[in-house]
Parts: sequence; structure tokens; C-alpha cells
Amino acid sequence: MERISRTVVFCLIDALIINIAYLGAFLLRFDGAIPGEYLVNYPAFAVSVTVITIFVYYIFGFYRKMWQYASIREMYNVLLGVTVASLVVIAAAYIFIYPEAAMKPMPRSIYPIAWLLNIVFTGGSRFGMRFLREYRNGTGKNGQSAAAPVNPKQALIVGAGEAGAMVAREMRSHPTLALTPVGFIDDDIRKQGLDLYNIPVLGRREDIPCLVGEYRVDEIVIAMPSAPGRKIREIVEICKGTGVGVKTLPGVYDLIDGKVSVSQLRDVQLEDLLGRDPVQLDMDRIAAYLKGKNVLVTGAGGSIGSELCRHIARFSPKTLVLLDNTENNLFDIEQELKEHFPDIKQFPELADVRKSCHIKRVFELYHPQVVFHAAAYKHVPMMERFPEHAVDNNIYGTYLVASTAKKHSCETFVFVSTDKAVNPTSVMGASKRAAELVVQHFNEQCKEENLNSRFAAVRFGNVLGSRGSVIPTFKRQISDGGPVTVTHPDMVRYFMTIPEAVQLIIQAGSFAKGGEIFVLDMGEPVRILDLAQDLIRLSGLTPGKDIEIKITGMRPGEKLREELFTDQEKMSATKYRRIFVAHDGDNCLDDGKLLLEKVLQGYGVNDADEARNLLNNFFPTINPMLKQKSEQSVLTLNLTHVYEEA
Repeated sequence: MERISRTVVFCLIDALIINIAYLGAFLLRFDGAIPGEYLVNYPAFAVSVTVITIFVYYIFGFYRKMWQYASIREMYNVLLGVTVASLVVIAAAYIFIYPEAAMKPMPRSIYPIAWLLNIVFTGGSRFGMRFLREYRNGTGKNGQSAAAPVNPKQALIVGAGEAGAMVAREMRSHPTLALTPVGFIDDDIRKQGLDLYNIPVLGRREDIPCLVGEYRVDEIVIAMPSAPGRKIREIVEICKGTGVGVKTLPGVYDLIDGKVSVSQLRDVQLEDLLGRDPVQLDMDRIAAYLKGKNVLVTGAGGSIGSELCRHIARFSPKTLVLLDNTENNLFDIEQELKEHFPDIKQFPELADVRKSCHIKRVFELYHPQVVFHAAAYKHVPMMERFPEHAVDNNIYGTYLVASTAKKHSCETFVFVSTDKAVNPTSVMGASKRAAELVVQHFNEQCKEENLNSRFAAVRFGNVLGSRGSVIPTFKRQISDGGPVTVTHPDMVRYFMTIPEAVQLIIQAGSFAKGGEIFVLDMGEPVRILDLAQDLIRLSGLTPGKDIEIKITGMRPGEKLREELFTDQEKMSATKYRRIFVAHDGDNCLDDGKLLLEKVLQGYGVNDADEARNLLNNFFPTINPMLKQKSEQSVLTLNLTHVYEEA
């Protein structure tokens, strides 16, 4: 009823506007003195013209639009609609109205004048609604917010493009943000000195420090959601010395997905500072192999496993089996999927990948066609203390899941590995490398037996935000007031986001032929010390002054620099940019077979010394001396010394 009432009101307003336009055209044509012969015939003419024009307006959707949000596109629609209505009126007048009513034709000059007046009045009535909306939201004269807080923060917007314009509008339309835009920063020389919404473009990025002081800026907003991480990092570096807060617009993919709105400015996060562009893939096409399939995810409650489940659920699998041995994690992901994907048939399974009875029952019950094996122990120092659990869970557990998948003719098996498996110096890395060889061993068996099952692995670096990642640790330490602990000032790591990791995993299953290890081009590695300093600054604090940084020494199993390929592996490109494949030699497969035989005999599964000896025999890069090095005294870093070392 509200919509019908709204349409009726608009029709009545338009009827009034149409007749005002035509009567105005007569008055202009005859200098205010309309001849009686035209006035006598006008009522019949007016009824026809009004009905025809409103009908054309309806066809053009004038009564379906939310005019309070009108833009240039709607102005074009008004222009087109009024023009078509005028042409239809002229045609109808000369074909039907004048002959049938024996009426003297109206002066021809009336029509262009009425057309022009209709555009002015009809467009004005529509765009007046937008003006009223903005005025009520607080944007009054000179663009100042009538409902703004008493002391709003002065904001400098970096980026005078579409995103910057949206940010400026949101600041003015939402007084609760407590931000007043004082100017834009943009490197485009053509924009210098121009105004956007009466807000001047004040300069380029190198001018930021001066402008912050000159305009008493309290907040810098980076409005470049599609900019590469390297560019964001450069801008943040410039902003660091200003002493003011830095926020950023949510990523363009978050905006498209509807996860956030433009008004939700947030602090710059380390995900924004990757030294490369985030990898984005055509997931709908890639993940078509999941539609209508029975899919199993092990480790479904973990950071990678749970994100895998969220992505897989989007592609309408027949069933989604969530396997995890941690009750709380399994419960959380089950409830989340029920809320967001109520139509997906999901089956949580509280099970352990090390128990054959559990795995056998799951495969017999659900017959998964696609398996993503993400269950693993991954904390390096913990596995150094308990190497037998690394062998039992990461190697034997992978064997159980893979062998059962082969037995049940699973179509695709994807194992989630790590860059720590390359020339491993830790028990965890060695166990994951061994698991890679186990997966490749089963793929060779499938080839020999002419089976259609494909087994592949995915290898990537540290995942920002995952459990065990250094980022949550740094955030917790900063929240507690410090110190922030870094194991070595020269330690570097490859980083990727959780969505990137999950996309790579799903992609691997889409075009794996079997036996590959897929690797993402991670760009340049990032120094952990730099990450710690960046995170402290982005929290509004000063490293070495507000938050202390301590060098604690390398932990058992750690190495300064991770690698993505071994020397024995052959690297080849794929059809997807920045995705590569590592192929092992026959010797590696033989080693994997021998190691697996030892594990199946129970060697190293229950005894720590046996486990350590087993892994040392097959992976001599493991360095037991690291344990002694890690026990060095804790050193407090002075920030000046940090820069000197850098």
C-alpha cells in the first residue's frame, strides 16, 4: 500500500508539473495573453497530454526509482523520458487528438518550450529529493554537517578518485564518524588545485607531512581500495612521521561482497601492506568441480579449514563433511555455516585423522569425492618438543586419510602443506615434507593401477591472521603493553592472506593432473622486525618508546629465510599467473616410500627419540644445534640500533 500511495502521489505531482509546463509554454509563446480559442480547447488537450506523458514516465521507470539517491544516470533517464513523452504527445496530437476533436492545432512552438520546462520541473522535483535527504542528514550550506559533533577531527583523504569521493560524501552524510574532510592528496598532476565537492586537492603524497601541520590534521584516510600493497606501504611510510592516525577504506572485494560499507573506515592492517598485489582468481569457474559433489574437509575447525568450508559452501556441494578433533572449533564452524548457508547439507564429524576406525567410518558413510586435508600440527616449537606427535599426526594421519581416499575411489585429494617443508630445519617442516611425499606416493599408485584419483599438494607461506601466525601474537603483546618479541632482527618470511591461501587450495583441485605441488608466487619476503614496528605504529604507538621490542633468539627448528622450492624440484608455470608447480624426482619418491614403511611399522610414532632419528635420517637439513642457539639471553632492542642494523 505504501508503494501504491507513493506512486499515486508522484503521478499527481507530475500531472501538475506537466500542465504547469504546457500552460507556461502558452504564456511564453503569447507573452502572457493566451487567445481564447486555445483556452477553450486546452482541457481536452491537457487530459490527453497528461495521460500520455505519465504513461511514458511509467514505462521509463520514473515511479520505481529512489530519487533521494539520484545521480547523473537518473538525470539522463529524466532527459530521455521527457523527450520520448514529448514526441509521443506530438504524434498523438496530430494523428488522433486534433482530427477526432475537430480541434484547432496548438502552435508548434508550444512543444519545444513545454519540453524544456518539463525537463526543468520534472528533474528539479526529483533532484530536490536528493537535496532534502542530504540536508536532513546534516549536509547543509557549504557542505558542513549540521549535526556534526562539536569538535570533529580534521581528516586528510589520500586519493581523489571514486573512492575518495565516496569517503568525502560519507564523512559529510554521517556525523557519527566525527570527521571533517579538509582536503585531498593525489599524485595525479592534472588534479592539483581542483576541488571535489568543494574540498581542494592540496598536493601529492610527499606533501603529507607539511599539510598535516598546516591544516591541523587529526586523521589520514587512505581511500584507494584497489591499490597494490606496495603503494599502500609507501604511503603509510610517509604517514608514520606525522604522528596522526591512519585509516583505510575497506578493500574493494569487501565492498562488492557487501561485508562492509564505505562508511566503515578502519585502521590500516598488515594485510594492506603486503609487498605485492593480492592474488585474485576466477573462483566461480575454478570451483565448478565442487558443485553437486560430496566434499570432505579435515581440520575443518582451524583457520584454513574453516575458511575452506566457507568458500566451498558457496559452490553448492551435495554434502559438506566437517572433520575435526576439537569440539569447540567444530561446533563454531557448524553453527556459522548453518546461519549463512542453511540449504547446504553439512555433517560435522568429531574424529581424529590418526584413528583408522574414525576415517574408515567417515568414508563409508559419506563417500567423499573431493578431500581437502588441512588437519595438521603446525607449531614449530611445540613439535620440536614432541616430535612423535608430528610423525603420528602429520605423516601417519595423512597416510590414513590418503589411503582411505584411494580405497574409496576419491576423485580429488588436496593436501595442505607449508613452505617450511622445503629443506626443512624443523620437525614440523620435515613431517610436512614427508606428508607431501606420502601424497605423491599414492598418486603414483593410482597411475600404476589406472585409477582416476588425483593426489596433489599445495605449499604456501605464513598466513596472516591464522592461528600460530605472528600477527595475533604481536597484537596481543601490544594490547598488553609490550614487550613485542622478535626472534631475530634479520628473520624474513613470505606472507599471504587467508583468502589467498584458500583460493590456491581450491584451485589446485580444479586442474591437478596428479602428483603436483602447487606453489604461489609470494612476492618479496617481509622482515618480521619491520612487521612488528609497523603494527606498533599502526596502533598509534612508538616502537622503542611506548612499546619495547625484544630479540629473544631463534627458537628450535627456525631458520632465517624460508624457501618455496627445493634444489631437486623442477619448477614450471601454470596457465594462472603467479601460480607454479614443483615436480619431484624419482629419488624423492623412493625416499618417501621408505619413510612411510618405517612409520607403518610404528617407528617414531610413540617415541620422541625414534621420531627425531627417523626425520634426521631422511632430512639431514634438520639442525639440532639450533636448540642451543635459541637459549641465548634475551636482548632489548633500542629503536636507534634497529635502524642502524637495517
